[in-house]
This record gives sequence, structure tokens and C-alpha cells, in this order.
Amino acid sequence: MASSYHQEMQEVFRNNNKSREFPAHNAKVHSVAWSCDGKRLASGSFDKTASVFVLEKDRLVKENNYRGHGDSVDQLCWHPTNPDLFVTASGDKTIRIWDVRTTKCMATISTKGEALNLSIISVDLMRFIHMWDFLRQLLGENINICWSPDGQTIAVGNKDDVVTFIDAKTHRPRAEEQFKFEVNEISWNNDNDMFFLTNGNGCINILSYPDLKLIQSINAHPSNCICIKFDPTGKYFATGSADALVSLWDVEELVCVRCFSRLDWPVRTLSFSHDGKMLASASEDHFIDIAEVETGEKLWEIQCESPTFTVAWHPKRPLLAYACDDKEGKYDSNREAGTVKLFGLPNDS
Repeated sequence: MASSYHQEMQEVFRNNNKSREFPAHNAKVHSVAWSCDGKRLASGSFDKTASVFVLEKDRLVKENNYRGHGDSVDQLCWHPTNPDLFVTASGDKTIRIWDVRTTKCMATISTKGEALNLSIISVDLMRFIHMWDFLRQLLGENINICWSPDGQTIAVGNKDDVVTFIDAKTHRPRAEEQFKFEVNEISWNNDNDMFFLTNGNGCINILSYPDLKLIQSINAHPSNCICIKFDPTGKYFATGSADALVSLWDVEELVCVRCFSRLDWPVRTLSFSHDGKMLASASEDHFIDIAEVETGEKLWEIQCESPTFTVAWHPKRPLLAYACDDKEGKYDSNREAGTVKLFGLPNDS
């Protein structure tokens, strides 16, 4: 028998299952993220820019486009408590901190590692570029970035498996760690005293913070462990893997409590809802799975016309932002839609 929460949210989505597209970029969108107050959504793109939208009732209104990076904006995230600041990570070996009140770049910080130079490749090989970009994401060669829960530190990982910890005020490196394994995604726990890495061997490596000593290495999946997310309540974290499974872990016990197995392709992206009770996961499959965390049951399914790169629940409402691949299936970046999508809108909107 379905839980009362399950029944409640199914009723919500029956009345609010509309998705709407909003033009954001000239090429595909790699990353979307909400500000901590939920008033703005930022997106990063293959077109080397970031965009910021303001959420007005049931639509996104584009506020600004942020230029300056010399390569694809692969990842971005907002300050955990300041809704005006966000940071972008690019293949140009830099991260940039932006303030939406001025629209200017507050700081540009260089990181180690070599950027992938695509400028010498002919237009005829755009299909190869597209496939390589996908492989970069699967193999952990994409730059990853996260902001510590206390707002004091930004961690960025590059394709050479170096993670740099940057002081968010002075913009200077605090520490730098070279890992001997393939680092895919990185995250602090909610208490800010542990640092987690997913790796290419299917493991979750847990380090103490700030001294960065190995606490535990968990064999989480039989294949590449790609992504990791913590729920807002601090009770669970979830990992997604190339084995198409999503695993849910108890933060205190560090044990797997259940798996979600409705996807058929490597899990690229995860997001917990604001109440920690729903988990969205997406992949090459042409749908986004929304599961009830406590039971693992399917709560809803968002149909997509192409693979999904990134998903992000709104921090206060059952609204899911996401971005997909070129729905025409073409590989010329000039023809890619570059849209962000919003699910959970009223059917009559």
C-alpha cells in the first residue's frame, strides 16, 4: 500500500505535470542549479557562458548571461547561504565567482590540469566531439565543483584527479590533493566535517575535513561511481553509477539502505527534493525517474525526448529544473537547443 506522502505527491503531479522549455544558450546545457532562496536558476553551457533566470510565478525570466570563460562551462553551484553568489567551472582551467547584483566576475581562479582543446577539430567531426564530451562526463574527466556548507571553501576537481580547495574570501588555494584514482564527483557532507569523492573503481572515498585523511573507502558499485548528492535533512546521500543503479546510503551508519533500478543507462545526475523525500535521477534513458526515498517506489516519471545531463529540485517547491541533449539528435553545436526545462507546472498554465 502506497504511503500517504506517495499518494499526496502523485495527486500534486497529476495536477502539475506540465514541463516548459526556456531558451538559455546557443549550445547544450551541462549544468543547472537553484540559488539557496529558490528565486534564481543558473545554467552553464557548452557555449562557454552561464545564464541566470528569475523564477516568476510559473515561468523563468532570463536575467543575464555571464561571459568570460574560454571553454565550456561544465559545472556551477551557488553559495549555500548567499543567494547572490555563484561559481562556475570551465574546461579553460579556471573557476569564476559571479555576483548577480553586479553581473561582473568577482574573481577568476586558475586551477591545475589541461583543458581539452577542440578548436583544431573540423566541423565534420562534431559527432566525435559530442561522443567525447559524453565520455568525459562518464569517465570523470569533466571538472566538478562544490561549495562547502559553511560557505568558506570551494572545492574543484579537474580531469587529472587533482582536487583544489579554495578560500572563498581570499580566492587562494588552501589545499591541493592529487588522487591516484579517477575522481568523478565531489561533495561535503551537510555537517562540513567530511569530504566525499566518487571514483572510477565504483568506490566512495570519505575523507575527514579539513585535514583530508582517509576515513573509509566503500565499495559502492561494481562499475564506475559517477555522481553523489546529499539530502537536505542530512539523513541520506545517494550515488549513481555506470551500472545504471542509484544507491541510497545512511549518513550515520555508512550502509546502503536501498537501490533504485528503473534506469537502463549510466546514471549521470541526481537531486533530492527540498523535503528530502523525493529523489530524481536521470541518464541516457528518455525519462527522469522520481522515486520516493523511504520506499524506493516510483512516484512519477518525466518523459524526455533525449538524454538528460542535469537535474535540480527547487529548494522550497516540487519544481524540477533539468536540461537534455539535442532533441533532434544532431551533433552540430550550432543546432543544439540550449534550453532549460521546468517540470511541476500547473496543467492549466
